[in-house]
Amino acid sequence: MTAAMEVRAVVSLVHGTYFLPTAATPQLLLLAVMLVYFVRTMRPRQRSTCARPPLPPGPAPRPVVGNLPEMLLQKPAFRWIHRMMKDMGTDIACIKLGCVHVIPITCPKIAQEVLKKQDNNFMSRPVTFASKTFSHGYMDATLSPNGHQWRKMRRASPPRSSVPPDSSGFKISRARSSSIVDVRRVARHYCGNITRRLIFNNRYFGDPRPNGGPGQLEVEHMDAVFTALGVLYAFCISDYLPWLVGLDLDGHEKIIKKATETVSRLHGTIIDERWRQWKFGERQELEDFLDVLISLRDPQGNSALTMEEVTVLTLGIAIATVDNPSNAVEWALAEMVNNPELLAKAVEEIERVVGRERLVQESDIPRLNYLKACLRDAFRLHPVAPFNVPHVALEDTTVAGFHIPKGSHVLLSRIGLGRNPNVWEDPLRFNPDRHIATHDLKAEVALTENDLRFIFFSTGRRGCIAASLGTAMSVMLFGRLLQGFTWTKPASMAAIDLSEGKHNIFMAKPLLLHAEPRLPAHLYYQAT
Repeated sequence: MTAAMEVRAVVSLVHGTYFLPTAATPQLLLLAVMLVYFVRTMRPRQRSTCARPPLPPGPAPRPVVGNLPEMLLQKPAFRWIHRMMKDMGTDIACIKLGCVHVIPITCPKIAQEVLKKQDNNFMSRPVTFASKTFSHGYMDATLSPNGHQWRKMRRASPPRSSVPPDSSGFKISRARSSSIVDVRRVARHYCGNITRRLIFNNRYFGDPRPNGGPGQLEVEHMDAVFTALGVLYAFCISDYLPWLVGLDLDGHEKIIKKATETVSRLHGTIIDERWRQWKFGERQELEDFLDVLISLRDPQGNSALTMEEVTVLTLGIAIATVDNPSNAVEWALAEMVNNPELLAKAVEEIERVVGRERLVQESDIPRLNYLKACLRDAFRLHPVAPFNVPHVALEDTTVAGFHIPKGSHVLLSRIGLGRNPNVWEDPLRFNPDRHIATHDLKAEVALTENDLRFIFFSTGRRGCIAASLGTAMSVMLFGRLLQGFTWTKPASMAAIDLSEGKHNIFMAKPLLLHAEPRLPAHLYYQAT
């Protein structure tokens, strides 16, 4: 009899009925699980004929709840996990949260074993309330567990080449005079503009502000996207004790519902009208991602995707494209303003490659190596999230000599990989030169990191399918900010505070800098 059947039997016995009523309390379920746990642990176990490798090192779990009490008492969870691994001196650990084995990894070689050697076994995603809600019941290609729907949506996700090659979405905000600029706001809305232009061929959901900046609907859109990103895979209690779903003990359920409703509503208004246009022949030319998705056909000539599937795919694109570039640019600029010689070196490269008579273009990216080196070190030292999106083991396996049970959540630590002292010299120092090949100074620098010494674009079957888009967004944003303005600290500030947030690893406070235009005026008016 399985554990689930035993739980059902115990609950039935307590209730005096054969089936579990829908109104059964979480307390009853918890009692049932504890009873089953003790019964199962008292049974004589059959000895295995072959020795199984041990689990990775980690704290001793309690019955039923595992290490959830420690996690809850030492929030945020990611800081507790990294502190524990450092104290234990291990690059791989096992933390039991409820019934789930969570396996954090901070070593590139072990990470490669997971995503390269055993990629097929780690190609699924966890089932959580937040991921299920945002993906409309796992209809997408990013958050869905392994299965038919994921494979269908993965095939339906158009490659970068399917997007019309119109770089007019890569625009920098106009500036008529020197001012204090909120770099975080600029960077996030820049990425939002590009994403909306690629999906909908329009930067705006409604009317822009008179100066071309984001209007109320665009602000709502970006706020909701980043809110959703903040609660996806955020160590919610019910992710590990599923019977607690509905109690909303962390407050995450209400948050993700509201964020999902906002983004779905804004996207859905455009998608509904576009779907109608294609249905009645009012639109026949492919102009953006949305046109590509709607026009996909199955072998019988019918629409390959439903309207809801199209909506969910656009939601996935929105959350996948805005956080990495905007976060890296904010951190890189903060580090470089504190180190003016690095900033001057990057600006000199732009002057040499591009000049001041035109704006940075995508065609310049291959030659902006120092600029990309600055971004690489920002991705390494200041990743957008503590961990990569979790990978779930489909079967029992062995990694780095340790047993990894089926169903384990494997977390590649962006912090642990990028700041690993066994991999990087002086890992906590921002140093773009570490990414320039000393044996060939002209070798092109790429933002991707195939050896997983840090994570920007992941690899494997669940890796990013739009690495070229992410590179273009990051370099174009950073390049135009450095080309278009001279950046300095506000007069009242001795140095930029590089502290991380209490509950995340964004800058603790949005980066505010003094910006002085440095290009001919007509170039700012050209960037509309």
